[in-house]
Amino acid sequence: MPDLAILAAPAAAVLAPVRALGRFSIFAGQVLRRALRPPWYPELVLEHCWTTSTRCMVPVIAVCAPFGMVLSVQGLSIFSMFGAQRLLSSLVSVAVLRELAPILASVLVAAQGGSSCAAELGAMRIKEELDATEVMAVDSIQYHVVPRVLALTLATPLLNVVGATAGILGGFFTAVVVKGEPAGVFINEMWTLTGPADVWGGVVKTTVFGAIIGLVSSYHGYYARGGAAGVGQAVNETVVRSTLAFIVINYFLTSAFFGSVGGP
Repeated sequence: MPDLAILAAPAAAVLAPVRALGRFSIFAGQVLRRALRPPWYPELVLEHCWTTSTRCMVPVIAVCAPFGMVLSVQGLSIFSMFGAQRLLSSLVSVAVLRELAPILASVLVAAQGGSSCAAELGAMRIKEELDATEVMAVDSIQYHVVPRVLALTLATPLLNVVGATAGILGGFFTAVVVKGEPAGVFINEMWTLTGPADVWGGVVKTTVFGAIIGLVSSYHGYYARGGAAGVGQAVNETVVRSTLAFIVINYFLTSAFFGSVGGP
């Protein structure tokens, strides 16, 4: 018996993440099932999407534009050694469209939109508003969770487009205005190494990332416990876990879209 007691704690520590993953999978399945059947609440989806987009747009621009500028500075210093300055715009566009804009936009959506979603649902859980919704014969997941998940799924690729535009414009400003490179060469060479796959690849990636942020934030907010401290914990877990999840998944999506030898 003492030996079993000693083994109980490590076994519980190992099984706890498995149980948590199972609960999240069941929750995600419930959300998906309700998202595919009426009633739909498009006005709530648009409201949450607009709120998230307006809150995150300025931070996304403020972060992506300087990264494009830094790429231009670093890339120009390297390409100048080989007389290949004309490839600078291709470097900026590929890096921004494939990786920088999708990741930075998604991180900011998780920090702003995901945390807000978790806090709102957590507050409703603590105040028993979700229970009151069920008492009124309204599906709380259908009415409160699904619109938020869909809104984050839509808002993230939109903000990715904004961030990619800001990053490329930042690179253009540094290369042309600050460093004196020819504007025509920068624009004409932008698509030398960049193709349509780079554009839609970033959009597809951020759509997946937005869905992950929406599901993770809704899950932690919906099952928040323990008063204000529980809501704060839900917000913290939302940002950390959703960011970790989509950064890991980003590797596999990048490998699938751009990892083939000789691909675009």
